[in-house]
Amino acid sequence: MTDSTKVRQKPGKRERLATAAARVLHEQGVEKTTLADIARAADVPVGNVYYYFKTKDQLVEAAIDAHGQNLQTIIAALDDLPTPQERLKALVGGWVDQRELAARYGCPTGTLAAELDKREDGLDRQIAKIMQVLLDWAEQQFQAMGRSDSRELAVALIAAYQGISLLTNTFRDPELMATEGCRLERWIDSLT
Repeated sequence: MTDSTKVRQKPGKRERLATAAARVLHEQGVEKTTLADIARAADVPVGNVYYYFKTKDQLVEAAIDAHGQNLQTIIAALDDLPTPQERLKALVGGWVDQRELAARYGCPTGTLAAELDKREDGLDRQIAKIMQVLLDWAEQQFQAMGRSDSRELAVALIAAYQGISLLTNTFRDPELMATEGCRLERWIDSLT
């Protein structure tokens, strides 16, 4: 069989459950989401969920891991771009491309972080590690641009995105994200 005729395998149940958990938790929140909701979204019988995840918190952990894997995929694609400015602007462009989703549910990682922060189980620290990866990556881009204030700039960029995600969601207005995206791109260009 040649590469062009290979059939792409369906992801395993555990992976489908983790991906579905990330999506459903984003759409419904941790407290409102049931294992049955996640099983349905993953197209997995609810009884099978317990084979992979004994508790809802284990599914939340898997969702956090799915967020981390998604971020790594995004960063790998961005790192293929030739300059740090292009990488940062492509990151912003990706956020803008997701503006309809942000208008409906907010930032997937940010909303989960805010919700988990209200709990006492330590899952908030796990999602913080994902945010830290993005912050560190953005800092590296600003460093590559020769900026001595790279950490401050990275925080400003991520804070601007989280803020506009909240406003976009609050007002259910995706154009707020588009407008802020244009401003952020001009800001990135002004830093060179």
